[in-house]
Amino acid sequence: MNARIAVEMFAPGEFLNEELEARGWSQIELAEILGRPPRLISEIIAGKRAITPETAKGLAAAFGTSAQVWMNLETSYQLSKARIAEQEVSRRAKLYSKFPVKELLKRGWIEASENIEVLEQRFLDFFGMKSMDDKPMFAHAAKKTVYESEGPTTTQLAWLNRAKQVAKAVAVGKFSTQALRDAIPQLRARLEYTEEIKNVSEILAKAGVHLVIVEHLPGAKMDGACFWINSSPVIALSLRYDRVDNFWYNLFHEIDHVLHGEGKDNPIFEVIESDADLEGLSANEWRANQAAANYCIPKDEMDGFIARVNPLFSRQAIIGFARRLNIHPGLVVGQLQGRKLIPFSFHRGLLEKIRAVVTSSVLTDGFGNKISL
Repeated sequence: MNARIAVEMFAPGEFLNEELEARGWSQIELAEILGRPPRLISEIIAGKRAITPETAKGLAAAFGTSAQVWMNLETSYQLSKARIAEQEVSRRAKLYSKFPVKELLKRGWIEASENIEVLEQRFLDFFGMKSMDDKPMFAHAAKKTVYESEGPTTTQLAWLNRAKQVAKAVAVGKFSTQALRDAIPQLRARLEYTEEIKNVSEILAKAGVHLVIVEHLPGAKMDGACFWINSSPVIALSLRYDRVDNFWYNLFHEIDHVLHGEGKDNPIFEVIESDADLEGLSANEWRANQAAANYCIPKDEMDGFIARVNPLFSRQAIIGFARRLNIHPGLVVGQLQGRKLIPFSFHRGLLEKIRAVVTSSVLTDGFGNKISL
């Protein structure tokens, strides 16, 4: 038998099978010659068993070769498999460093696969990329707690892309700016009781606005975003903070972006610490913050209340002021905290939780709800 050079797609068993065919021997006959079990020969040919030094010596004696020939075939084959495994490890490492793989697979946003090529393609499709070297992009106006001038992170883009998928499942009417402006008084009429939040999605849908909830991703720090599907705006909220004031403030913030036609082409980012922390904010983010606060509580009313009560913001005073305006007292507490007039530990009992009400009335991905798209 002439010495051969193994290539990575050929296992030593294939060479062994060729030698059997050349001599007209069966696997059982070779097993009898070697004094070994027939299963050993069968598994070597099938690539299920490696050639050991002992077997290599037996094959060398049977075929008139050296044991080193068979050991070289086995070593070359195992090294070729190791190279393939090494390449897959490298590709998986790149995938995990580029995307929040574990979280996206866990949530079912991307279907898992043992095949790295299939898995890579699924991530490329999800992020709208042509190759792993591309940079993910998404046009939106996003509400974040950290200002990042260089653009959204991949984790934030994952959240946004999922929000876009979910939004396509929400039926809405034809959008017009006037219809949305007309909807604002209807929304403000629901500010007093958390149960009224269940009407928000329907009000916005009639105005042509998609409203969806996508549970926040760890590290994304996304509270809300607005973007567009063709000519229809989308408002996506994460409910990262389960508080009545956060819900309404974030909602009105994104509504202001929609009213100004923002989020269609270029991403918009913001710092949303408080009205006092305006450094670094763009003009449109400052405007959206002011609009959101004013929709919740008219500025002149809030300023007048502070002038009358400061610094004794008692629970009774807050509730009385809220009742006069027909709003939830948690909205007053939120603005007082935002203006740093009371510590975040004060009157937390007035910051009612709203997540259960919202997720029961708005199309939600997360918080126990899984959407198949």
